[in-house]
Amino acid sequence: MIRMLKNKLVYLGLSVLWALTAWKSPKSIERVSTESQPVSSLVLTNPMLDSTRVSAAQLWVDSTLSSMTLDEKIGQFFVIGTYSNRYESYYATIDRLIKAYHVGGVIFFQGDPYSQAELSNRYQRQSRIPLIVSLDAENGLGMRLALGTSFPHQMTLGAIQNNQLIYEMGREIGRQCKRIGVQMNFAPVVDVNSNPLNPIIGYRSFGEDPVNVAEKGKAYARGLQEAGVLACAKHFPGHGDTHTDSHRTLPKITHDLARLNQFELPPFRALIEDSVASILVAHLEVPAYESRPIASTLSAPIVTDLLKNQLKFNGLVVTDAMNMRGVTKGKLAPEANLQALLAGNDLLLQPESVGASVQKIKQAIESGQISEEEINRRVQKILYAKHRVGLVPYQAVPVSKTLVKELKTPQSEALRQQLYENAVTVVKNDQSLIPFVQLDTLKLSAIAIGESDGNVFQNTLRKYANVTCYANGTKTDERFFAEMLGKVDSSQVVIVSLHEMRQKVAQNYGVSWASVEFIKQLVKRGNRVVVCAFGNPYSLKYFPTVPTLVCGYEGDPYAQTAVAEVLFGAIPALGKLPVSVEGLFPVGHGLPTQAIGRLSYGQPETVGMNSGKLQRIDAIMDESIRKGAFPGGQVLVAHKGRVVWQKNYGKLTYNLTPFEPVRDTTLYDLASVTKVAATLQAVMLLNENGLLDLNQKVSYYLPELIGTSKEHLVIRDVLMHQSGLLAYQPFWERTKPQGIFSPDFDLRVDTLNYTLLVARDLWTKPATIDSVWKWVVNSPMTGQRDRRGQYKFIYSDLGLIMLRRLVEQVSNQPLEELVQDAFYEPLGMYNTLFSPLWNGVSDWKIAPTEDDRVFREVLLRGTVHDQNAAIQGGVSGHAGLFSTANDLAILMQMNLQNGYYGGRRYFLPSTVPMFSHNYTLRSHRGLGWDRQPDANGNAYISSFASPRAFGHSGFTGTLVWADPATDLVLIFLSNRVHPNANNNLITSLRIRRRVMDAAYEAIETSIISQK
Repeated sequence: MIRMLKNKLVYLGLSVLWALTAWKSPKSIERVSTESQPVSSLVLTNPMLDSTRVSAAQLWVDSTLSSMTLDEKIGQFFVIGTYSNRYESYYATIDRLIKAYHVGGVIFFQGDPYSQAELSNRYQRQSRIPLIVSLDAENGLGMRLALGTSFPHQMTLGAIQNNQLIYEMGREIGRQCKRIGVQMNFAPVVDVNSNPLNPIIGYRSFGEDPVNVAEKGKAYARGLQEAGVLACAKHFPGHGDTHTDSHRTLPKITHDLARLNQFELPPFRALIEDSVASILVAHLEVPAYESRPIASTLSAPIVTDLLKNQLKFNGLVVTDAMNMRGVTKGKLAPEANLQALLAGNDLLLQPESVGASVQKIKQAIESGQISEEEINRRVQKILYAKHRVGLVPYQAVPVSKTLVKELKTPQSEALRQQLYENAVTVVKNDQSLIPFVQLDTLKLSAIAIGESDGNVFQNTLRKYANVTCYANGTKTDERFFAEMLGKVDSSQVVIVSLHEMRQKVAQNYGVSWASVEFIKQLVKRGNRVVVCAFGNPYSLKYFPTVPTLVCGYEGDPYAQTAVAEVLFGAIPALGKLPVSVEGLFPVGHGLPTQAIGRLSYGQPETVGMNSGKLQRIDAIMDESIRKGAFPGGQVLVAHKGRVVWQKNYGKLTYNLTPFEPVRDTTLYDLASVTKVAATLQAVMLLNENGLLDLNQKVSYYLPELIGTSKEHLVIRDVLMHQSGLLAYQPFWERTKPQGIFSPDFDLRVDTLNYTLLVARDLWTKPATIDSVWKWVVNSPMTGQRDRRGQYKFIYSDLGLIMLRRLVEQVSNQPLEELVQDAFYEPLGMYNTLFSPLWNGVSDWKIAPTEDDRVFREVLLRGTVHDQNAAIQGGVSGHAGLFSTANDLAILMQMNLQNGYYGGRRYFLPSTVPMFSHNYTLRSHRGLGWDRQPDANGNAYISSFASPRAFGHSGFTGTLVWADPATDLVLIFLSNRVHPNANNNLITSLRIRRRVMDAAYEAIETSIISQK
């Protein structure tokens, strides 16, 4: 018996020694991590824990508890508030509180991640027993910390139908909390917001459906706890149906038990069953449970009888902030803190008068109001929680310059975007107007109220169509509204977006009566009006007569982008209202819309690409500009129908002044990309409509070729550059013999005789087009043949000049009009055209090409660089088209999708695959399309490209590319010929090839990794 007692004392002594030394040398003991543990591992009384882990936890808890003084035990109940944006004397005060009263934890408020992490380390050093560091971060660190990530508010999340996204958000918030040393997050809010007039919960709730609130609350809590952070369901027993704010007074819940059991309690019951780690008790007067007019935090019938006994909650019970007027009114802080402890709470949040409260609790122990055994049980529960969140042994939080970068990862941004996209709710679509399909017949205007020009929403709209945009930063400018009624035609579709809205009813949700009246007038006079509300869904009550109504819930840039994408069918509308709207729309209402095959815009990680690898493109482009390959350019990468990289680099020229940066709307001369972006599109269209037979001779459609060396050219061979045509003929030299322009040219403004613009202040007669055609017809054929006597592959401009003539003959329409009507306008490619200068496009919107001192004797800007195209007025089958990266991405995505885009079919599904296939052994090319030359690629095509990939390059430094095997689109635009076309660094540095390599290698799961 004596031996057994000695062994027990030795065991206890070793336990105490281990607990004491753990804090002095934390690096010497391996840390117990909970980051990969299931939710249940964070439950304080779960019997399913690993036996080794239970033993370690029990050993530390027992030894620590046995070594604590009564003051230290009482101190564990207090979680004091602190900030990380204050001053040294303030921090020193917190140091003294921790040391003097042995507090159990701290809750941080405003500050920044760096300062908070450093202060967490500092405060932990003041305490023998590790502190639970907590944060009230309902929608992420950004709720409290500058530079922190803000996820959508819970009302926005309530609209989402995929709760897996809520779980992933909870896990990501948990990861970020852990990274800055936070072990407890006071989230989620599981109040059922059944009262639209609620002044304090509202947008913080998942909504008014108890089931939806419960399921989303469980998902959020599960995510937090799997990341090793204690979740806290609040505000028990339910703060959703109150008219007053418990920060200022004590709200009263007058519902009976039946109602409370039906609406308020189900979410808490569900989270308890799902092992939530803690529950926060609100300051509410609830007569159904407590006959006395006191706060629920001070009520044993609510905290102990209801929460602990009836609902069988065994986790940590936390009070709402004990400095709120809802609990302190009429009471001294020490008395309120004691009453909260006696009611059954384990942690007292933000208590006042800590020292006096400790003494008050000690007196209660001495008087028998609460036993020391009960104190021990509560402290034991707190210690178990500390052990299970990885505080034993304590390790300091690493603080480095990369901290914010570690918090704001590409993955977290991708998740934020997905959350906002999944929340967008189409509430009304009475006219079946959205998604917009017929862009060539719709006349669209957009009016932003409460936002300035250049806002994200309208910028995104412009990516899809030629939308006329207006904006006014105020919401009450009646002169602006009157002006809009005059400018906007009654036949137009008007998209009215409401910005800078407010979440609270007291602020009318940020909707002005002037804007409401303006929208009514638009509807009344016959405009098809689309209202997009970037705010609280309760605000929709102001727009009962609007035929098309969309809720984006918040003004975050991702929300604005998502709503614009829903309007154009780039993404589907999946959200449903989390609350009912004054008899107009029930909770759960939402009209689903379909994605119709338009490009969306977002983070690479949303479609399985690595943004870090894509950033290699920045380095390549910066190097290219630095070395003088070109002054600037555009690069766009799309994967799985989403543009994940769209950047502009450098300037339009090398000049220091004026400063002309490359913009999204900068037009580039595409050179030979014209072959596939214009001429080939027309050929494919005519072919599938039975108007053009690829196996027929060109002379069948152009009889003037009969009797010439071009009589037997087959269209298929012309497309594959194996028809025997020469690569190039400098026809332009014939227009300027001996350096003097022929009479067919005039250095003046256009007249009746000189109507084709060659360059600025240089015009020619329409007859020049016929002259060029005659020169093509009479040009010699190549003598290069293979052993079988067949013409060898010779990449030829002449063939495409010929195909332009053929297209116009068959279609009875000019090439530029045909492609504009059939493709560019309906696709929304309003920045794609021939002869932009002649069509009124301003200089500053166009990247210049060569400073031509030989032929046109002028800097070329807005007229085609290619000389043979220039003498045809800037329109030819081989060159002349100008465009932007965004427009070309639309065209290439349509081709990648086998002719389908934006709800319309432009080609039969078999057409593009047929034309992009290789049919000859004489080259690697398809019918018009360029393809991968071999497994090694070339100067502009990556070896990663699949055999199914197709595209084209251009002399001016351009490239378009689509790969069906990897669902990839790449657009590269530059003006490498500026100011001199002899600059060929783009090829010698293999810039286009390297950019394409980076795009392919950024695909995380593809044939790239298999190679």
